[in-house]
Amino acid sequence: MRALVIIPTYNERDNIREVIEKTLEVDSRLDILVVDDNSSDGTGEIVEKIMESEERVKLMKRPAKLGLGTAYADGFKYALEKGYDCVVEMDADLSHPPEKIKEFLDIIGGGQADVVVGSRYTNGVSVVNWPITRLLLSFYANKYAKFVTGVPVNDMTAGFVCYKKEVIDKILSTYRGRFPNGYSFQIVMKFYAHYHGFRIREIPIIFYERRSGKSKMSKKIVREAMIRVLKLGLQRLKWKLNGGPR
Repeated sequence: MRALVIIPTYNERDNIREVIEKTLEVDSRLDILVVDDNSSDGTGEIVEKIMESEERVKLMKRPAKLGLGTAYADGFKYALEKGYDCVVEMDADLSHPPEKIKEFLDIIGGGQADVVVGSRYTNGVSVVNWPITRLLLSFYANKYAKFVTGVPVNDMTAGFVCYKKEVIDKILSTYRGRFPNGYSFQIVMKFYAHYHGFRIREIPIIFYERRSGKSKMSKKIVREAMIRVLKLGLQRLKWKLNGGPR
């Protein structure tokens, strides 16, 4: 089984080398695709230097800061074109523990699930070094998203996720419109995976706040997510009336 770890970046110079090295150590089945949105701090140049001695690392350069959703969508298309069996989403800021990827692959390879979510909220709350305001926002945003969408996932906004290629292929071929930016993209992916009948499993992780660099969170992203969840709730009702997604 071949797996591609997609890491979107925008100004992650301080973290990118370490996250790549730690990820490559986890499993020989892993390749890494860094999708860089024209970082001004030299992130792309660091990746290119790593590529000189490591053929498992790939770089996709984009001309501007185009957003998380389209970065992953471009990475998904690359993964399908190159014949990878599954795809892992992971942040570049060392907040996600790379060693958990092996467990992701074992679960999917063993036929236990089609989607594996590295969850902060399966065993209480497993977040380190977040201010209480952000923690409460995230916790209740996930409660809201789970309730409105009807998807049985506690961490709907989780960005550490592994998908079988069949899930990616189905969503890309049926989703209409532009993928949202920010963490609402993660909600959309889980929503469509669930209602297309794929099996989702959550496993607990410890999430660490980034050690360096700036968070991409903003009020605009929060508003976008709230509106997107309402739209998904309406989509859920429409599907219920019409016999499900097509």
